[in-house]
Amino acid sequence: MSAADELTAQAYQAHRENRTADALKHYSEAAGIYREQNNPLRLAHTIRHVGDIYQQTKQSQLAGPFYAEALEIYRRHPETSPLDLANTLRGYALQQEATGNAAQAKLFWQEAGELYAAVNVQAGVSESERRIAFLTNA
Repeated sequence: MSAADELTAQAYQAHRENRTADALKHYSEAAGIYREQNNPLRLAHTIRHVGDIYQQTKQSQLAGPFYAEALEIYRRHPETSPLDLANTLRGYALQQEATGNAAQAKLFWQEAGELYAAVNVQAGVSESERRIAFLTNA
């Protein structure tokens, strides 16, 4: 296992144990290595997790740039997994909702829902539909 992969595993475990500072530290270090290695898909996956942590800890403003970069990488990479793209869109939609950008959130939810449907992740489809309905009626 590479050093970056080891850091990612440590970050994942720290996040599961609610050791947010450790998770952010390990993910950030791993992201730096993936960036140096020019490994865009691993970089996007890692920084999306950083965005998720900031979003989960109610630091939505900090989450935005991480989701934006991950989304940009995924959109331009030909080998992007639809599920990785959907998960990034989901996090970014939550971030956009939290920062008051309902219109953009709805667009992200719609695209995420379509991707979740394409890979048969019903929980993602259902969540997307609920969030769109909420934003439409808000």
